[in-house]
Amino acid sequence: MEGAMHTTTHKIAFFLLLIFVTYAFVWLLMPYYGSILWAVILAILFRPLQRRLEDRFGEGSNIAAIITLLLFIFLVLIPAAMIISSLVNEGTSLYQQLRTSGIDLREFVTNIRAAVPSSVMVWLDRLNLGDFDALRDRLTSVLMQGSQIIASRVLSVGQDTLQFFVSLGLMLYLLFFLFRDGSALARTIRRTIPLNDAYSGALIDKFAAVVRATVKGNMIIAAVQGAIGGVAFWLLGIKAALLWGVLMAFLSMLPAIGAAFVWLPAAIYFLVTGDYFKGTVLMFIGLAVIGLIDNLLRPPLVGKDTQLPDYAVLLSTVGGIALFGINGFVIGPLIAAAFIAVWTLLTAEREAQALRMKGGHHPH
Repeated sequence: MEGAMHTTTHKIAFFLLLIFVTYAFVWLLMPYYGSILWAVILAILFRPLQRRLEDRFGEGSNIAAIITLLLFIFLVLIPAAMIISSLVNEGTSLYQQLRTSGIDLREFVTNIRAAVPSSVMVWLDRLNLGDFDALRDRLTSVLMQGSQIIASRVLSVGQDTLQFFVSLGLMLYLLFFLFRDGSALARTIRRTIPLNDAYSGALIDKFAAVVRATVKGNMIIAAVQGAIGGVAFWLLGIKAALLWGVLMAFLSMLPAIGAAFVWLPAAIYFLVTGDYFKGTVLMFIGLAVIGLIDNLLRPPLVGKDTQLPDYAVLLSTVGGIALFGINGFVIGPLIAAAFIAVWTLLTAEREAQALRMKGGHHPH
């Protein structure tokens, strides 16, 4: 009896120690969790290429890992750095123009008032919504606040340059080892998870599928929509087309809302100010091209692999971004997919147990 109690106490103490050191280790890594997260994501995305190289050079080959890492640097990292550099310059230029020239929305508001029918104006007055001077003041305030946010973000990018390069270096360093030792590490994690092989395998496969669908699918959709929107803005003579294109690409990660947050106000502005050609062209591109791409590409690229409904993707993405920043567009859907996967496994286990119980009492 005393030996059993000693064994139980030993197990409890070891379990508490395991929780403590695990929490301490996670707390130690939290300042650079973004680097670790993206290293894991990139290792999963480049896994097919790494597997082909391993077939030639062998599993755990340094040469295969170096080749994959160099391909990532030249095909993804350097082009992204060039785009970010141009984006910062364009954002700074736009802010300087807004600050020096000022913002006069009087003509814009006057055109809106002239375009609204008198019957609608009467209805707006009854709802206390007909004060267009107040609308002008609100729009001016919003635009100035937005320009200040852009300026603060640009300034923070400059101030955090050292931190950015440290995080980038850690990500590349970790990415090399994930490329080289990823297969062995995955097998170790699968053995370590305190679940049976079927459950641990299902969860790991679900994690990889959601990462591939969320990042690869959303990135493809974002790149296509942002490129089309940016080119359309540039052809129509809208300033800072690259900035608006990147903003449309970022917003396109949100299902059902997407890039319309940018192109729709611009189209309305052109229509209200009398430039019907630009307004119509931009409205057509937004609805028929950008919107069609979202409807065609999102189901096969995102929804098929995640097996998440659009509303779950939208809510989890918005919630993830609110809690974790830019990394949240991956973390949010991952948490939602894990939630659904765990409950699906639980339901399947209960149904299997019910069938076993039913079969055990079945008369023979």
